[in-house]
Amino acid sequence: MPDCIFCKIIAGEIPSTKIYEDEKVLAFLDINPINPGHTLVIPKTHSEDLLTASEDDLVAVIKAVKKIAPAVVRGVGAQGFNLGVNNGEAAGQIVNHLHFHIMPRFEGDGFKLWGGRQYKEGEIDEYAERIKKFLISNF
Repeated sequence: MPDCIFCKIIAGEIPSTKIYEDEKVLAFLDINPINPGHTLVIPKTHSEDLLTASEDDLVAVIKAVKKIAPAVVRGVGAQGFNLGVNNGEAAGQIVNHLHFHIMPRFEGDGFKLWGGRQYKEGEIDEYAERIKKFLISNF
């Protein structure tokens, strides 16, 4: 994809700080990290998001994440990590190329991911049924 910043990084047209690469996946440090070591893991084949990526690319990326995440945690001395995927503009996706965030976490780093809320009476079952209806139609 000619206008995709991540495709340009893959092609070597834009510099990045690469920490892992194989035939299907590239991982590099985020230039605006949540914490030091914040890593982006992307498939080399362009897909806009998780839903448009091929199963082969998803398998390759998640296998790479499993290999890279412990190295990130140990490399920066973190106590844990969050794994994030923003899918769509409303979810905070800025670059329209599938990417997973490995975000190292430290005790007391002050970051919170979400607040959450309680369902109203009966609401949980209503939403579960609505979701299940679409799951059935997708298989």
